[in-house]
Amino acid sequence: MRLKLAGRWKLTGLALAVAGIVLAQAPASPDLKLRGDRFQPLSYDQLTPEQKAFVDQVLSEKVSLVGPYNILLRNPALGRTVHDFSVQVRFHSSLPTKLNELSIMMAARFWNSPFVWMAHRRAGENAGLSPAIADAIAAGTRPASMAPDEEMIYNFANELLTTRQVSDAAYQAVSGKFGEKGVVDLISQMGYFGYLSMMLNVDRYPMPPGVKSELKPLP
Repeated sequence: MRLKLAGRWKLTGLALAVAGIVLAQAPASPDLKLRGDRFQPLSYDQLTPEQKAFVDQVLSEKVSLVGPYNILLRNPALGRTVHDFSVQVRFHSSLPTKLNELSIMMAARFWNSPFVWMAHRRAGENAGLSPAIADAIAAGTRPASMAPDEEMIYNFANELLTTRQVSDAAYQAVSGKFGEKGVVDLISQMGYFGYLSMMLNVDRYPMPPGVKSELKPLP
């Protein structure tokens, strides 16, 4: 009897030791570093299986979870569609990066979206856009000096945002340079970042610590 009990204790002790090793080796939940205001930031352990699948997909593509992802987690099925669309318009546009960023900055200025403006002013200048152009757009005025390709994008975007239409001259300038695909890519870029700006504005998405909005309300 004692031998049997001793054997059982040995097995139980071994099982506990194995369980301890497994627990010790279990990977920690990732720190998502999500931010938000009205939409309170979620932690990985709070997510449903569908939300975790969405987050895991985004992280596997080396895409940052800043910006809209904390909001989109409230509807992960929609979030996946929006994510795929954003990757297409941001990284597979037929327009040069500098011009893409110019159109994004104009959409951000129109919607008075400080976080989108901050991120894409930096990206635009890194891609070769003049700080003077960014300063003028931030102030709500036409830049005094632009390269021909910058001016055609500015004209198209400004007309579309302020009049809800585009003149033949603005359309033909972009389509003549970049083709009909370029026109579609430009509209899609502006549309996506208008949508993104609306979400972040509703959330009152916070700026990074110590960073203030550069944008002031326009008349």
